[in-house]
Amino acid sequence: MQNHDGGHPMRRDHEEKVIAALRDLGPLSRAELARRVGISRTTMSDITSDLLGRSMIITVDGDDATTRPATVGRGRPATRLALNPRAGQLVGIDFGHRRVHLVVVDAAHRLVASEIRRYPSESDWPARVTEALELLGELGRRDDVELAGLHGIGVGFPGPFSPRMPTFDTDDHPETTPSEFVRNRLREQYAVPIMIDNNTRLAGLAEAVWGGAETDHLVYVRLSDGIGGGLVIGGRLVTGAAGFAGELGHVSVRLDGPDCRCGKRGCLETIASVPAILGRCQELGAPVTSLAELRTAVAKADPLVDRVLRDAGEALGRVLGTMAITLNPAEIVVGGELAQLAPQLLAQAQTMINWELQPMAGTELKLRLATLGDEDGALGAVAALLHTSPLLANYPHPTDSAAGTAADDDHQATDRDAS
Repeated sequence: MQNHDGGHPMRRDHEEKVIAALRDLGPLSRAELARRVGISRTTMSDITSDLLGRSMIITVDGDDATTRPATVGRGRPATRLALNPRAGQLVGIDFGHRRVHLVVVDAAHRLVASEIRRYPSESDWPARVTEALELLGELGRRDDVELAGLHGIGVGFPGPFSPRMPTFDTDDHPETTPSEFVRNRLREQYAVPIMIDNNTRLAGLAEAVWGGAETDHLVYVRLSDGIGGGLVIGGRLVTGAAGFAGELGHVSVRLDGPDCRCGKRGCLETIASVPAILGRCQELGAPVTSLAELRTAVAKADPLVDRVLRDAGEALGRVLGTMAITLNPAEIVVGGELAQLAPQLLAQAQTMINWELQPMAGTELKLRLATLGDEDGALGAVAALLHTSPLLANYPHPTDSAAGTAADDDHQATDRDAS
């Protein structure tokens, strides 16, 4: 069980400054670190001993410290300290409908590991979390990953994310919501801060931070089994008053359209999601029952499939066009399986966006494909944990996992408590 609560806030601040100095400057002696951080050598010795014990940093000398000049003078050169390249400081977990994706990032913010574990779509939350914990345990036993100094875990949670979600019972966790259950199970194994948020919203954050030029204004939409989105507006990752910001899949585009699982009719998800497109293809007589068959039909320019995809693109474009004229983003990013294999869907969406933007003379807004692939939700969870991007300037500051009440955990439906 990992157990690191960070202690006093000032001590945690000193630790972070030590790590930042080693990340930015390379190997340093304790005396050099004390001068850089501005603390006494005694305090520095205490902090670095703790970091060494948790495998966050290592000692280096000789050829291991080639990034710094050798010490000139008499006596043995002072031992230098460096970040442990194997140490996983942060873990990002993205729970999908059929898989969990884990990434491990070190103290230098470099990706150390990225792995996927699949499970049946009907798996309950105990089974999903068990798979995630087993995978994380396997990563921790690898020669190139060290989790002794783990600082926090970020979790991407699927679907609409709110404390109003229905509860369920388990032997150990009666009357718990799925997010509370995930948090409690992770805390049982890793006593570190836990942050939980909607995984599609986090994917949008990842695309804004790592997907290209960092932007203060971005709309992200993912086309998959369902449709969700994320909004970065005015330098803020928007969560909304009840945690539902970005639920683009349940915007109505056809009042006489198909019934939606949310209880309405004609939502975008009933027209442009993977199941909706496959179902519509079959209704029109195109034998397309999977994404692989859809890809083949697109390559053959099947006219029925083309019609379905353009209809879906028109619906998507209407929603995104409304978002564009309302929010005026710098870019719109489209992710998910469909985005990669259906260029006509995106082309039709672009046409509709351009039409919606006509009143805004001179405005040009291009769609772009998401660049991070299946890692986006987990990487977004790490980005939220790092809390360093200007895109998180107004993101609610989480608290330590050992503090706060259940009500605090669900503050504004974002269920986060990591720093």
